[in-house]
Amino acid sequence: MQPNHRVPTHPGEILLEEFLAPLGQTQVALAEHLGVPVQRINELVRAKRGVSPETAWLLAQALNTTPEFWLNLQASYDLAHNRPGKKVSRLRRAS
Repeated sequence: MQPNHRVPTHPGEILLEEFLAPLGQTQVALAEHLGVPVQRINELVRAKRGVSPETAWLLAQALNTTPEFWLNLQASYDLAHNRPGKKVSRLRRAS
């Protein structure tokens, strides 16, 4: 059972800790393998950039996951970190 109040982990941290480190691979090696700039991977790992659909496809192919895995991680992170401070009441049917 997942805790209710846990803030989701950024996908870049998942990439580093769950994939690159166990594989003994570097950010540079991954960037070269994917054919993308090293800066793109580094910014993702440092949570300065999110996972785009294109990056999700590339990571999925290289790491034997799905693009949905990466996009779901990103969506969960974004929703948790961008909750509006303002409450809005439920819209009701017009009379």
